[in-house]
Amino acid sequence: MLRGNYTARIDAKGRLKVPTPFRRLIDEKHGGEFYITSLTGDNVRIYPLPEWESIEQRLSLLPTMDPARRKFLDRTNYYGQQATIDGQGRLLIHPLLRKAAGVMGDVAVLGYLTYLEVWELDVFKARLLADPYTEDDEAAIAKLGI
Repeated sequence: MLRGNYTARIDAKGRLKVPTPFRRLIDEKHGGEFYITSLTGDNVRIYPLPEWESIEQRLSLLPTMDPARRKFLDRTNYYGQQATIDGQGRLLIHPLLRKAAGVMGDVAVLGYLTYLEVWELDVFKARLLADPYTEDDEAAIAKLGI
């Protein structure tokens, strides 16, 4: 499972140096192929390719004209590109997505169990403050016994 938060850097060429703890886990389980995309353009999602292919298989069960399927694929294809990690542990973030998400320099790389999200640090901090963890959230998670 991909968990935690690590600060990383996106260089001038748009390459993200994947934090070592995430890279080790991904290498062991999935290898070096990824699908890099976003749903909203405000962050970057990095899926190990087998995880993304699993999502595609589930999407293929929906009718081709299903509006939700179409919206999801419109966004993930627009922002998305397949990428291979290089020998130095870097992934190239597509310029369109890099610009939309405002990710350059220092970024937060967060583990979301099966994929990573990359956020511009100040944008993520503002998001946390704007959307606090509430009692309703706690009750929903408590239903899982957590």
